[in-house]
Amino acid sequence: MRIFGRRVPLPLVAWLALVWVTLWGEVSAGNVLGGVAAGLVVTWLLPLPVLDPGIRIHPAGLVRFLLWFGWDMVTSTARVVFWVAHPGRPPAQFVLVPLRTSSEAMTVIVMVALSTVPGSLVLEAYPRALMLHVLGRPGDVADAVRADVAALEARVVAAFGTRRDRKELE
Repeated sequence: MRIFGRRVPLPLVAWLALVWVTLWGEVSAGNVLGGVAAGLVVTWLLPLPVLDPGIRIHPAGLVRFLLWFGWDMVTSTARVVFWVAHPGRPPAQFVLVPLRTSSEAMTVIVMVALSTVPGSLVLEAYPRALMLHVLGRPGDVADAVRADVAALEARVVAAFGTRRDRKELE
């Protein structure tokens, strides 16, 4: 919606009106109208900059990501449970994993996905690289972990990436 040539975001106006009514502590026509008026004035006088978080939702990619993520949760949980119940120390390694994307949003989603799955934890984030702690995978698994993270990164970019993010992975 535009008022005197300036864009006024209606969801923000509604939110400010709700806060206004809540602060007054009583739902009445006057409070609601006063909240809407205050929200319109505030959003018109103090416009917020347009921010692009760098995330787009691609339904087919999102479904693939969620299915794979669910499967990874199940298999990783089983692997960690096995090593917890197994006598002795479980195998653990530190692996430096390069990333192909330069997008902060994509990097954060990859980090959250990795840290959510049992048996992996992001210890440090560098420009275009992550230091991971991997638990429960015996032997030298650095190359396998790097391949797994590259595949995860590709699924994250397919689910949430912009055109620029997708081009970086080509």
